[in-house]
Amino acid sequence: MLDQALKDSLSGYMEKIKTPIEVRLQPGSHEKRDELLSMLQDLTSLSEKISLTENELISTSLASPVTFEILSNTQGSFEPRGIIFSGVPGGHEFNSLILALLQTGGVALKLDESIQQLIASIDEPLQFQTIVSLSCHACPEVVQTLNQFALVNANISNEMIDGGVYPEFIEANNIQGVPSVLLNGKPFANGQVDSSVLISKLKDKVKVASTPSQQSPYADIQDMIVLGGGPSGVAAAIYAARKGLKVTIIAEKFGGQVKDTMGIENLISTAYITGPELTVKLREHLDGHTLNVKEHFQVEAITSGETGHWHQELHEIALSSGEKIVGKTLIIATGARWRQLGVPGEQENIGQGVAYCPHCDGPFFKGKKVAVIGGGNSGVEAALDLASIVEHVTVFEFMPELKADQVLADQMAKKANIDVITNAASEEVLAENNKVVGLKYQNRETQVSTTLELDGIFVQIGLLPNTEFVNGYVETNHFKEIIIDERCKTNRQGVYASGDVSTVPYKQIVIAMGEGSKAALSAFEYLLKND
Repeated sequence: MLDQALKDSLSGYMEKIKTPIEVRLQPGSHEKRDELLSMLQDLTSLSEKISLTENELISTSLASPVTFEILSNTQGSFEPRGIIFSGVPGGHEFNSLILALLQTGGVALKLDESIQQLIASIDEPLQFQTIVSLSCHACPEVVQTLNQFALVNANISNEMIDGGVYPEFIEANNIQGVPSVLLNGKPFANGQVDSSVLISKLKDKVKVASTPSQQSPYADIQDMIVLGGGPSGVAAAIYAARKGLKVTIIAEKFGGQVKDTMGIENLISTAYITGPELTVKLREHLDGHTLNVKEHFQVEAITSGETGHWHQELHEIALSSGEKIVGKTLIIATGARWRQLGVPGEQENIGQGVAYCPHCDGPFFKGKKVAVIGGGNSGVEAALDLASIVEHVTVFEFMPELKADQVLADQMAKKANIDVITNAASEEVLAENNKVVGLKYQNRETQVSTTLELDGIFVQIGLLPNTEFVNGYVETNHFKEIIIDERCKTNRQGVYASGDVSTVPYKQIVIAMGEGSKAALSAFEYLLKND
């Protein structure tokens, strides 16, 4: 199944495996079994440390003929490590399988040490099931994070389930979007959740360790702390590192919105690149410099640091792990997130018909009727993508006319299965039996309310800046954007902001990169004048 070029490429990675691994496949027959068996045979042939057996699984799972688990041999016998795959992990999930093999075989995990401490402290059984689509670019991060949790703690298991292979399971659990995570058989998380959100939700759900032991953050004061792993934050960190500064970058996930963007055609000098590809390049560029990286963490608070350690104000960052980091300067580049409708029924039905990513969740609505809320570029692009999958798309625009570029509007006009309703204010998402069945909206001109029967609703109405944690530490405008001047300075000395989280006009990748670079240079100038 795997071509020779791919096998040659993988061989080098497989040489890193230190611990013998067994891939145990559940016996039986299934229309996809030959495809899976061929994939596993090709992979196990790449290393003498990997064996393939067909036997009853040890771990609790769907245990279908296309279910397999990964075991390791550390004390003379093969023992399950809580990593299970149900389905053929191709597409975006192929990387999840490769990483699972490598990490089970002893390759270092990608989780920060403090996160590993938190996960290792859990003393109750947690059985995760992660439902994915092989075309979903957001799903692998969830699968890979939970697989690492399983490797850290024997009380935890995670099963990747390809929703396309198990329609009965999808129906029984009312799954209408991916990734969707069940914990001990009950809904735990759905939609575009990243590692930091999973960790935060887990801390709310089960007992985990208290604040990890840490020397005083004032024993290692940073010259610069960068919050955010998108284009702006990465640019700022690279510019600061090149100046020889002591830098820590803190990110919930690298890439930010870029990671969820499928096609980028306006990054100057790069005619076309996908968001995930650009995210990889951003991280590779960052890793080429000397700095401290804290990934998968949420910032819970920013406070003014203690006095006496520097003649100017210090800035203390409290992380979701319980750690604190102190810096002389701070750059806030936390970007923005999808704006929600804020109407009844929306929150309750995320993952059950309400979605924000047409690329991820569109395949679940094949042959069905859906709506796209928003007539800007993102909304029209979403409608065009969905039109080739679903039976019919209705685009709702709040204003009297579409806001999208004319070229996109013209393309949409050619699609027979797309309708547009303007002057429409969404009032309520309607659902029955935990599934979306319609949208209630009002004609803003006539004030008449109408209900349209639908199977899914894709919300594309813009962005909200990620500034909740700021809590008055710096000044924001009525849009909650951080107010900056032409040098990215905020109203607080030593604090800068860049990219989509700030008041800079035009939220574009290339602008965010430039603003991050400018913020780092401004902060460097501040350090020179005050050191």
